[in-house]
Amino acid sequence: MGDVAMTVPVLRTFRATYPDVKLTVLTRKFFEPIFSDIENLEVYHADVTGKHKGVLGLTRLANELGKLGISSVADLHNVLRSNVLKTIFSLKGIKVTQIDKGRAEKKALTRSQNKVFKQLKTTHQRYADVFSALGYPIDLETHKFPKKQPLTEDILSLTQNSTKKWLGIAPFAQYESKTYPLELMIKVIETIDNQDKFEIFLFGGGKREADILNNIGSKYKNVTNIVGKLSFEDELKLIGNLDAMISMDSGNAHLAAMYGIPTITLWGVTHPFAGFMPFGQPIEHAILPNLAKYDQIPTSIYGNKVPPGYEKVMHTIQPEIVVDAVNKL
Repeated sequence: MGDVAMTVPVLRTFRATYPDVKLTVLTRKFFEPIFSDIENLEVYHADVTGKHKGVLGLTRLANELGKLGISSVADLHNVLRSNVLKTIFSLKGIKVTQIDKGRAEKKALTRSQNKVFKQLKTTHQRYADVFSALGYPIDLETHKFPKKQPLTEDILSLTQNSTKKWLGIAPFAQYESKTYPLELMIKVIETIDNQDKFEIFLFGGGKREADILNNIGSKYKNVTNIVGKLSFEDELKLIGNLDAMISMDSGNAHLAAMYGIPTITLWGVTHPFAGFMPFGQPIEHAILPNLAKYDQIPTSIYGNKVPPGYEKVMHTIQPEIVVDAVNKL
């Protein structure tokens, strides 16, 4: 989901720069609400587990897309499925450009020996470069965030239209290696709750996370778990109306950032230098573990590789540091 959210500022900028170019986004149906604020943009659903499954299904998908009059394709994913589509489109004479993921640079950044520790090109800029290669250069410095969307009745009922500042907290990530220890996150929540300045909304997904967050939410007066209580569309509207978000290096950080919400990110064995810092967020919003002690960080791009002894890197991030970062916003 994070990769999808990161395309939004790029597509907004494209739309503003080239208002007369027809723009169609190919994505899963579930992700369609992510693009809802971009005017004059069509979303085409890829049913990769159904009629578009496998090579035959992708061929069917390419034929369907061809009927839309597509003249060029920006592949922002560069995976097996999109490479199959690239081959089919190329045979049809449709120009395709693909994202350069910078694999060699990222390998140099994450290796343990002779590490090249430097800021790499952001993923947002890599997306923009794809459009430039198609003949549509865009300048992300010109990007403008959308206006806040009105809240629905379901959101107002859940938030009770609280006049306090609204803080989102998304305490989970795909890998444990970049998930802040729950006992420390509870200390963060408890401290902020005691300040009585924020209404805190907990974000997650699935039954396990919902159960954990329900348990936390029941213990504090200013804390509400929203998992399973709002549609995805309404979750996005709520995120877009937050005053701040605390997230891991995960999709929720990018969902908040695409609305211009100040987003504090907590990092484990990954690092902003890999290019996945949320859009428009200053580096000061990234809270890192003790890099002097854990000098092999980043050990991987996505958090799936954890060297021995690096299992508890996030324990070096003190809850007080997180609370202080929020209070400085």
